[in-house]
Amino acid sequence: MSELLGNSLTVYVGFTCILAGGTAWMMGQAIGGSWRPAWQVVAYGLLLGASDRFLIFALFQGELLLPSGYLIDTATLIVIALTAHRVTLVAAMVKQYPWLYERAGPFAWRRRGGGTPGESAT
Repeated sequence: MSELLGNSLTVYVGFTCILAGGTAWMMGQAIGGSWRPAWQVVAYGLLLGASDRFLIFALFQGELLLPSGYLIDTATLIVIALTAHRVTLVAAMVKQYPWLYERAGPFAWRRRGGGTPGESAT
């Protein structure tokens, strides 16, 4: 596994998943809280993945230009950020339009009195 990551599994879990993952979570919340689309999470996630690779290189002597390491780290961060974006967007929808929508789980909302979960405001 360390050949794919370019560093140890401990660095991946500790630095990428916990430290950079917390940053990705806050990024997803910020983008979702300002009602911006999910594609912006992916764009910023690519940049966050690059900074994660650089810090792993600088702090833990990991491989900087390893494509598989970048892809794995970036995919992890984008999944975390997209999760935060969706959770924040659902919370904003049910908070801003409480007469129209109710929560249908952590990732969806529905019209009050029935309706399809996750339908948008149209």
